[in-house]
Amino acid sequence: MNLSKLKPAEGAKKSNKRRGRGPGSGLGKTAGRGHKGQLAGAGYKRKWGFEGGQMPLYRRLPKRGFTNIFRVEYTEVNLDKLDKLSETEIGLKEMIEHRFIHNESELVKVLGKGNLSSAKTVRAHAFSQSARKKIEESGGKAIIIEKE
Repeated sequence: MNLSKLKPAEGAKKSNKRRGRGPGSGLGKTAGRGHKGQLAGAGYKRKWGFEGGQMPLYRRLPKRGFTNIFRVEYTEVNLDKLDKLSETEIGLKEMIEHRFIHNESELVKVLGKGNLSSAKTVRAHAFSQSARKKIEESGGKAIIIEKE
């Protein structure tokens, strides 16, 4: 194999359509845009969802459901993940270090999947009932952090 003789596979590269280059090219004069009309002008941009004035599909379809603007989103962390940590005090900083959450502005809820093998003090914004029960059974504490 010689690097200087490498070339793309047959049919992989196509030459551009050269528009507006005379009648012999097949795309001369109006350059494939037809005569007059909305699409013929320079600078025309077709808007997303525009259907030529016809009622667009996104407006013809019925709307469903609603979005609750007061919904509070939590990042979930399970007990089985927390059990793998060697620390006895687990807060947001430790969760960031071990990449359970991305940053301190996230709200964290501890869920009860898995068990704790040792007593740990866990600080989070919310706890499920099962998580709180398992933490306290192992001899640890579940401390709620105030939401900002």
